[in-house]
Amino acid sequence: MRVIAGEWRGRKLVTPKSDATRPTADRTRETLFSMLASRLGSFEDLAVADLFAGSGALGLEALSRGAAQCLFVEQEDAALKAIRANIAALDARMRSEVRAGSVMTLGPVDSALDLILLDPPYGTGAGAVALDRLLRLGWIGEATWIALETGADETVVIKGLSIDAERRVGKAKLTLLRLAD
Repeated sequence: MRVIAGEWRGRKLVTPKSDATRPTADRTRETLFSMLASRLGSFEDLAVADLFAGSGALGLEALSRGAAQCLFVEQEDAALKAIRANIAALDARMRSEVRAGSVMTLGPVDSALDLILLDPPYGTGAGAVALDRLLRLGWIGEATWIALETGADETVVIKGLSIDAERRVGKAKLTLLRLAD
């Protein structure tokens, strides 16, 4: 697995030595970031969260493309080791924060983020539950973009959020969401 574009383009990423995580395939990441770039224009100076982070590939891709900072949240030990190794290898410590624990234990924030990336285990509904919680805790504002990866056959419905776009890529479905009007 490699960083697709930006400052660290082509750099290899370590993946967790565990069956508990399923890293987002390069092709799926490329599609996702193309979808986001067409809407955001630039990733420069964005505040990003990579939730259910796995290897941290999604957040590191955002940082490589110019995001100012990224919060990585993961609870699986092997995945946390991979995230920390990838951050160290790319010298991204100053722009990264790693929180060990469940996304479901995150508390309120002072200001909404610009981009929230979620890649929860397929078929669990964990992404919808997490987004419902984050919405209530102030993580999602008028300008926030949300990218949720689910299994291709999963339906995404989250009260308070509207779907901007959906795209199937192999076994995955990428859904971009915004705050509902």
